[in-house]
Amino acid sequence: MRKAVFIFLLLSQVFWAQSVFDKGNELYRKGDFQAAADVYESILKSKKESAELYFNLGNAYYKLNRVAPAIYNYEKALLLNPDDAEISNNLKFAQKLQIDEVKETPKVGFRKMIEDFTSQVNYNTWAMFAVAGAFAVLLFFIGYYFSGNTLVKRIFFTMMFVGAAFIGLTVFAAIFEKSTDSLERPAIVFASVASVKSEPQNNAQDAFILHEGTKVYVLEKLDNWKKVELSDGTQGWIEQSAIRELK
Repeated sequence: MRKAVFIFLLLSQVFWAQSVFDKGNELYRKGDFQAAADVYESILKSKKESAELYFNLGNAYYKLNRVAPAIYNYEKALLLNPDDAEISNNLKFAQKLQIDEVKETPKVGFRKMIEDFTSQVNYNTWAMFAVAGAFAVLLFFIGYYFSGNTLVKRIFFTMMFVGAAFIGLTVFAAIFEKSTDSLERPAIVFASVASVKSEPQNNAQDAFILHEGTKVYVLEKLDNWKKVELSDGTQGWIEQSAIRELK
C-alpha cells in the first residue's frame, strides 16, 4: 500500500512539473520572459531539475538581459548535458554580455596533454565507450572461439588485445576526467560589482574588481569569504554572498 502511494505521489509530481514547465514555455513564446522565468524557478524550488529546464531558464534571463542568471543556468544545463552544442552556443552569446574579459592562461606539460585528450568528451561518454569496448571484446572472443580458420583466429585474437587496450584507455580517461571535474568548484559572480580582496577582510586592499557573470573557481572558504581563482591564474578573496557556486 505504501509503495502504491509513493508511486502515485511521484507520478503526480512529475505530471505537475511537466504541466508547469509547459506553462513556462507558453509564457516564453508569448514574450513574457519574466513570468516564464518565475515559473521555471518554481519548478527548481520543488527540487526538480533537468538540462532542458536550466536551458530554458537561461534563455528567459538572457532575453531579460540578466547576465549572471543567464550564464549560471546555461552552465547548470551543461553540467547535466555537457555535450549539447545548443547550450554551449547560447552560453557563448550570454558571455559576450560580460564586462570582464579574462584570458585563460595556457597550460603546458604532460598533464596538459592528458587533459586535452580526456576533456574532448564527458566522463559519462568515456564510460559508455568502455562498455562498448567490452562488448566488442566479447564478440571478438566469440569469433575467436568458434572460428575454424587459423588466420581468422589470429585476427580475432589480435582484435581482443586491441579492444582490451581500448577499454583500459577509456576507463583511465573516464576516471581522470571524473576526478578533475570533482576537484573543480566553479561559481558565477552575481553581484553587479564585487571587490576581490588580497585578504579575507573588508578593510583589506582590493586585488581586483569583478562584475556579474564572470566565472571563478572556489579554492577555499574562511568564514563568509571564499578564495577564488580566475582562468588566468589570478587569485583573491571575495564575499560568498557575491557568488553562486554551480555544484
